[in-house]
Amino acid sequence: MNATRECSASVKSYRDLIVWKKSVDLVELVYNITGRFPSNERFGLMSQMQRSAVSIPSNIAEGWGRKSTRSYIHFLSIASGSLAELMTQVEISSRLGFCRKEEKGEIDNQGSEISKMLFVLIQKLERNLNTKHTQ
Repeated sequence: MNATRECSASVKSYRDLIVWKKSVDLVELVYNITGRFPSNERFGLMSQMQRSAVSIPSNIAEGWGRKSTRSYIHFLSIASGSLAELMTQVEISSRLGFCRKEEKGEIDNQGSEISKMLFVLIQKLERNLNTKHTQ
């Protein structure tokens, strides 16, 4: 899994993280899809989905910037929560007919991949943190 490489020494910035890059791609996809929502959803579901999507890579970056493994894990967990929020909003938008089936499928696939990567990254960081405390 790519997420195991996320903790390697070759990562110099959050911008090098595959999960961050995929999250930014997801933001772009969400903005493209929500741009076609009805105008009366501008301050409703459209705005909520955009904020949830932007929150994912933003929290990955903020956690990285905190320079503490515990803080990093905390912000990765927030990113994971934002992803779950987005996936719920995508389901709602699909049921309301704002999002086409293939668009929902694409977001679902990207979201699932990001979710797995965040999970593996959090697990790896927690193991590393626990290893340091037992030595």
